[in-house]
Amino acid sequence: GDLDKVVNLLLSLSGRLARVEAALGSLGPHAPAEDKLALREKQRLLVAQLEDAKELKEHVERREEAVGAMVARYLPAEHLQDYQHFVKMKSALIAEQRELEEKIKLGQEQLRCLRESL
Repeated sequence: GDLDKVVNLLLSLSGRLARVEAALGSLGPHAPAEDKLALREKQRLLVAQLEDAKELKEHVERREEAVGAMVARYLPAEHLQDYQHFVKMKSALIAEQRELEEKIKLGQEQLRCLRESL
């Protein structure tokens, strides 16, 4: 459960940071200084939060290793391999699910915009 939460947090913060950086990049040279300042402050906060989330992920990974070592004492080799595969794939699948959800959301938004323009 913690792994799910941390991966989702990392993905969310990364996405938000990308959107802020895109917004900063799209600001023209004549954009109000307050807008630039607000976006830079948001960017600074998101970078700090992302670093904290990475530390949290490292902590979860260390705890996962400790649990894995305990599990290894009690499971036969084939079950241990299944457990290790499950743990590795879980993060990858969470990231993939999040990416697909974002693509669906973007597609729905584009479809809505197309309908409104008709």
